[in-house]
Amino acid sequence: MAQTSIWQQILDQPNRADPYPLYAELRKTPVVAAEDGSYVVSTYRDIVALLHDPRLSSDPRHLPDLGADAPTQAPPEGPPELPPNFIRLDPPEHDRIRRLLTWNFGPPHRPGRIDSMIPNMLEIVTSEINDFASDDRSGTTRVDIVDDFAYPFPVTVICQLLGVPRDDEPRFQAMSDAVIKAADPTTGGFAERRRRQAEANAELGQYFAQLLDARHGQPGDDLLSGLLSGDGPDAPMPPEEVLSNAGLLLVAGHETTVNLITNGMLTLLRHPEVLDRLRRGDEPDLAARVVEELLRYEPPVQFLSNNRNTLDDIEVAGTTIPKGSMVTLVLAAGSRDPADVPEPDRFDPDREHNEHLGFGGGAHYCFGAPLARPETQIALTELARRLKNPRLVADPPPYRPSPGLRGPRHLLVEIDGVNPAC
Repeated sequence: MAQTSIWQQILDQPNRADPYPLYAELRKTPVVAAEDGSYVVSTYRDIVALLHDPRLSSDPRHLPDLGADAPTQAPPEGPPELPPNFIRLDPPEHDRIRRLLTWNFGPPHRPGRIDSMIPNMLEIVTSEINDFASDDRSGTTRVDIVDDFAYPFPVTVICQLLGVPRDDEPRFQAMSDAVIKAADPTTGGFAERRRRQAEANAELGQYFAQLLDARHGQPGDDLLSGLLSGDGPDAPMPPEEVLSNAGLLLVAGHETTVNLITNGMLTLLRHPEVLDRLRRGDEPDLAARVVEELLRYEPPVQFLSNNRNTLDDIEVAGTTIPKGSMVTLVLAAGSRDPADVPEPDRFDPDREHNEHLGFGGGAHYCFGAPLARPETQIALTELARRLKNPRLVADPPPYRPSPGLRGPRHLLVEIDGVNPAC
């Protein structure tokens, strides 16, 4: 079977539940030329090298003329296009914007911001699990871990962090869905996806512009207010950059965490011995180790698709990727590379070596990692501790369409009740 067809199988919806055997086949040829002309890299060491290689750009404006892949018609009238957000830029512009965001986000400049949110995270999780309690005399309840828990929890947290009204969730979720669909490599050509992504980002920017106008002169203790106040180096951030990066943080701040929590609960239910250990609560660092292993074993972001391009010819594993080529880094395949991880297909939170790619690497290492880690640790610990006899209704569950941002669309679980909160 040709390697290009293996990549196409990975993109196909029927293989969403378990792409890992296909990743193993893909790694046999570390660099593959895909049907769309891009190059797919799947081994750990090659991915790490490219994540740190300045010849691999994150700025799509470096790409050559897309020719036949260009949109066949002008985009419809709508909100004006915003400047690229910081993950679509290279140093030094990327570094300037990231410094400003980091200064107002949390550690090391605001070390208390995320720590101060942890009690509220626990309160949100406690309230959501309390709602699982059933009035049914049989005591058996069916819950959807996605809709009833893993989605509303990080949405509430990111809204509080940014200063976004939680009641606006239906509005911004539609825009978030559009951003994710535009990045899906199975939905049209690259140029068309870029056009749709620009439109979706512009709509998010328009939403934030209205939000900030309504709050004019009434700053709060949130990240957006911090960016607008001019605090920190390189401040203030230009308003149009605030809008483009606020939209990114809103989408990325909950979509990936939803998948991480859901993939985590699914994995724990498939490994009841680890679930029992987490439930007992006599290993203080177990939750942290579980989350790190999940980031390696079942990462929410499977690959970085068509958001890297080469500024020069780059030789990788004996293959020359030409200048001006799009590159896909298959993080999930790299994190299960047996050349780097012993028994990579075994879920083992006790493993000593765990240098995963779950948060990417290099200059674009996941900005939200300091928030996603405690969110997921709290969520999985409380689910393990409080749910009585949880069991899967369907395995595998139905999955979301995106092959890159991979996670169950629903995760139905039956429980025999809920233990009281401490």
